[in-house]
Amino acid sequence: MKNNVLKNIVRFVALMFVQIYLFNHINFLGYINPYPYVLFLLVFPFTANRSLYIFIAFLTGLTMDMFGNSGGIHAAACLFLAYLRPLTLRFAFGVSYEYNAIKLSKVSLYGRFVYISILVFTHHLVLFLLEVFNISNILYTLNKTLVTSIFTIILCIVFNILFSRRIE
Repeated sequence: MKNNVLKNIVRFVALMFVQIYLFNHINFLGYINPYPYVLFLLVFPFTANRSLYIFIAFLTGLTMDMFGNSGGIHAAACLFLAYLRPLTLRFAFGVSYEYNAIKLSKVSLYGRFVYISILVFTHHLVLFLLEVFNISNILYTLNKTLVTSIFTIILCIVFNILFSRRIE
């Protein structure tokens, strides 16, 4: 138990550090900024207390908002991701999720891709809809969501594969 808590703390600090000091300063083509910090929420233990997970998702988003001066949009997007995760797990992994038999490092690459893609895309959609907050710019928002999601999904899958023994 203690070892698992320590792993999650180290994972949180490492992903936040990399996000804040490296990825927040990447502005590819003027508007593409990957957000691999969501990987922390994606690989958080599936058997953890749901209330604790939602609270941690809020703190993760709040941390990003404090360092990014973004007014709460990351917290809202992370909370949406936290509420959507059980449905996505059921969709991506089916009966295995019901019996708590999922270990992300043991799942096929396709299963990981589906799980990560759905949650990253919805996180980014909420994030950018709140950022723009104007229906007349919906095409810009959808374009930014799609392109940024692609980069974030690629980074999350690469990080997950590279550090799968450490993540799980």
